[in-house]
Amino acid sequence: MTGAPNAVEINLSAAIVAVANNDPLILTTPSAEDPERDELPFGAFNPLLHRTFETGLREWVAEQTPLRLGYVEQLYTFGDRGRHKTAEDRDLHIVSVGYLALTRITADGDALRKSGARWRSWYSFLPWEDWRGGKPAMIDEAIRPALREWAGRSGLPARLSRFRLAFGDDGIVWDEERVLERYELLYEAGLVEEAARDGRSEGTHLSRMLGLSMSFDHRRILATAISRLRAKLKYRPVVFELMAPTFTLTALQETVEAISGRHLHKQNFRRLVETTELVEPTGEEQIQARGRPAALYRFRHDVLEERSVAGLRVGGRA
Repeated sequence: MTGAPNAVEINLSAAIVAVANNDPLILTTPSAEDPERDELPFGAFNPLLHRTFETGLREWVAEQTPLRLGYVEQLYTFGDRGRHKTAEDRDLHIVSVGYLALTRITADGDALRKSGARWRSWYSFLPWEDWRGGKPAMIDEAIRPALREWAGRSGLPARLSRFRLAFGDDGIVWDEERVLERYELLYEAGLVEEAARDGRSEGTHLSRMLGLSMSFDHRRILATAISRLRAKLKYRPVVFELMAPTFTLTALQETVEAISGRHLHKQNFRRLVETTELVEPTGEEQIQARGRPAALYRFRHDVLEERSVAGLRVGGRA
């Protein structure tokens, strides 16, 4: 497929998510061009070897990491020109089919290190998305002034409206699901490192404050995955793909908080869990370092047959 004018290559990219120590993690591999830069596991779709896109994705992930994927769903197709600068030198247009995968960290640490893959907090790439400790200071101190100036300079009311909706400006409340919209605004305004690398801006002093960059448009794919997962958390029981077979309600709440980037009221959360009937007690307890033992629960798989909508509606906004 390479070498011919206007040729198209299909890549398969995986945003693989896990949660550990109350931190949402994304699996990355080092860039061949710059080992310090992270990228998502990806590889080319070969119709001679891969029966479907998903089987191709699973094979690439197994080749690049010690993981065997469980839950996988297709996210979006990313095909903007310029997303792979090296491809343009070969008259090649690369289209990437992005996937969201959820897993638990069970792989041997030595095997992971040997593969070169590494788990990173997704907030190291998108730090403005973590509101568990309150609003990140960078939003009011840096992001909002820079975006307001950029939007005002254009003279386009629609641009100012997008900024207000995405970042909750002028009385509009923060919506944690608008992850992709926020990243795309920062990119268009030339505030993130990828914009400067792609020749869209000269770069700003804010680039390093606004998280680690990723190869190609992989940070955009990550933002898309977070948006999808935060939304899906509310109507499907996907959070249990990230939980151990048995867990405490505190561990479940901390996992939901890690994903949503929001602090949740303990009693309200437990009332919500009871109302949805998504879990059931095992009759066993977990010894705590402090305080009384905590009851252990498990996911009720029967709920998938009982109703089509079964999630934790923790609220659409914070």
